[in-house]
Amino acid sequence: MADTEHAGIPDQSSPEQEHVFHYYRGNEIPWYIRVIWLGFWIFAVYYIIRYFFPAMQVELVLPP
Repeated sequence: MADTEHAGIPDQSSPEQEHVFHYYRGNEIPWYIRVIWLGFWIFAVYYIIRYFFPAMQVELVLPP
């Protein structure tokens, strides 16, 4: 009978007591996604140095 009296009332515990069971962690990025991004940025820098800068020098001196 005591259980029916408190059935609709939520437990009034403190935030410190409630936080014991909450484990939050950020979005962990898998290692292979990090490798893909690293490869992309290395390729982007290589492309800019190898192809974009020389092409821009020609375009700025002799516009089409």
